[in-house]
Amino acid sequence: MKQIYLWTGALLTGAILGWFQIESINAVANVVATIYTRLFQLLAVPTIVLAIITTMATFGTKSSGKLFGRTLVYTLLTTFAAAVVGAFLYVVIAPENLPVEAFVTDNSFEEPTHQSYVDHLLSVVPNNIVKPFLEGNVLSLLLLAFAVGIGLSKLSESENKAVVVKGFLGLQELLFLLIRGLIWTLPLGIVAFAAQLSAQLTAGVAAQSIGKYVLVVLGGNVIQFFVVLPLFLLARGLNPIRVMGSMMPAVLMALFTKSSAATLPVTMESAEKRLGVRGEVARFVLPICTTINMNGCAAFILVTSLFVMQHSPTLAITGNSLVFPSILLWLLISVFSAVGNAGVPMGCFFLTLSLMSGIGAPIAVLGIILPIYTIIDMIETAENVWSDSCVCAMVNK
Repeated sequence: MKQIYLWTGALLTGAILGWFQIESINAVANVVATIYTRLFQLLAVPTIVLAIITTMATFGTKSSGKLFGRTLVYTLLTTFAAAVVGAFLYVVIAPENLPVEAFVTDNSFEEPTHQSYVDHLLSVVPNNIVKPFLEGNVLSLLLLAFAVGIGLSKLSESENKAVVVKGFLGLQELLFLLIRGLIWTLPLGIVAFAAQLSAQLTAGVAAQSIGKYVLVVLGGNVIQFFVVLPLFLLARGLNPIRVMGSMMPAVLMALFTKSSAATLPVTMESAEKRLGVRGEVARFVLPICTTINMNGCAAFILVTSLFVMQHSPTLAITGNSLVFPSILLWLLISVFSAVGNAGVPMGCFFLTLSLMSGIGAPIAVLGIILPIYTIIDMIETAENVWSDSCVCAMVNK
């Protein structure tokens, strides 16, 4: 509780500093916020790899397979539910088309090179053991970690195996020590994150919102966060208020960093120390969820894709006329796309941009969304980490 009060005080302090719009303070806040984000991202990659390797090597492949199966089932169920909520709100609220002149000349971002799903799948399979670490390719790292962990678990008991396993466990303990040290200094980072956000809001980032579309996206996130996920917990006999209170430090961290991967160290710490999740479960489930459990991203991809496509006269969704088969198809696409999305800032935005580019939709519409995506990304990431926490609690149960 003391930590939450401290973090809340840091949040208010940062918001006030950013509101004054003092250029030197804003510059310092940007530097400090960037440093903290990079440090958490630095620790996130080895956290994922070591957590998977040590769990697979020491927990046993049979139990790990059972854990992974349950994690995958809960992930797909919660992600699908988030997309359904987004689709329902989109049909009910029905955002209108933007005027053509609002986006026809937008050049606020560059269109990325389109990559097919086959190419994306092939990019997951590494051909160099160092390259995934240098690129931060989480899916490739998961593949390597699973291979090494399963390999260690299959080795017959020997002194060599014990040395290797103890080496990985020692590195993990050292990593957690560094994480605890970083968390101890985190109030300074929260002040910087809050000042940065407050300055952006004062400058009018949120003023360019596009009404009903934003209402659908944020409304879907709120319903998933406060209604759907707590219902999942209740169905498993868990108290949603207790789980949320225990995981609040991780949810707040996700809100500011806009990266579930960068928040992973805090999520694991909160799950084990505050929620009481067994260490072997938290260290196995949470790294996987960070990669594949993207509730907020699924809803964003679906709602944004529908919104962009309705501006095209050549696609199945035109001028607010929603075709059910198309909505169902994009619901499935959004779920599986979100599962493969990296837990990094702006990941959902550029994934949606790539999907829309591939089908010839008017992606310039996304240029209107870009100025307010900072707010959307914050809320989505907080929801993703909250969902990770729920899945972890349910698997632990």
